[in-house]
Amino acid sequence: MKKTALKIKMLYPEMGKAEKKIADWIIENPTGLIPLSITELAEKCGCGEATIVRFAKRLDFGGYQELKISLAREEGSSDMTDGITAEDSCFEIFEKVSNDIYCSLELTKKAIDKDALEQAAKKILTAQQILIYGLGNSAAVALDFEHKLLRAGLRAAAFSDNHMQAITASHLTDRDVAIGISHSGSSKDIVDALKIARLRGATAISITNKGKSPITKVSDITLFTASNETKYTILGLNSRISQLSIISSIYYYIVYHREGISSEAIEMTETALQNKKY
Repeated sequence: MKKTALKIKMLYPEMGKAEKKIADWIIENPTGLIPLSITELAEKCGCGEATIVRFAKRLDFGGYQELKISLAREEGSSDMTDGITAEDSCFEIFEKVSNDIYCSLELTKKAIDKDALEQAAKKILTAQQILIYGLGNSAAVALDFEHKLLRAGLRAAAFSDNHMQAITASHLTDRDVAIGISHSGSSKDIVDALKIARLRGATAISITNKGKSPITKVSDITLFTASNETKYTILGLNSRISQLSIISSIYYYIVYHREGISSEAIEMTETALQNKKY
């Protein structure tokens, strides 16, 4: 794994315009920087030498020379790229997928608001019932959330039918929580369901990719993920892994804050399922 390239990808959203030129050039020419002086690289990237030094320090290097040494050490390892090609072996594809997932999780750690996550967990912990809405790829995440909450002994249900989303949202109260999961934040049915839930007094929580979107406008609490899906990731794998990491964190929070109640519920679930296995 090329750690320097991974670090560049993770920090890319925080970079200025000039620094992004350097990042783009390095990603496109992973070994091309090694023989270049700082002045030569500055000319190729159309920026100043001071910007290159600032870029290197952003990556936690002392300066340009340390950046060059790091890239030189990593020369020969597989290139860090978003694209999967027909020429890739299955292991090379696995490596690219793993690297992208790693980046998405690291970016999500920076994007998510700690206070919002804590607030969401507490709301879910004390809710009378929790309804979870997801469509398409997000439907599987909603179902997984339902599964975890039920095992923990909470009243939860996931819905991927847009009619059922609207119907169930209309029967919520101020003691309930509605959770909308949408990577784009622009799924009209999910947004409409959260709107209805809020009108009924329920707390609306959304899990969506970082940035302004329709779903953030109808949410009391927003939990941001951060992933860059490409045309190759048709199933939205990166965003789904980030979403799953958030709901898993909430699940563990609930288990350890219900004073043994959730542990008992999990044990009861396991007992009930024993005769389903050989």
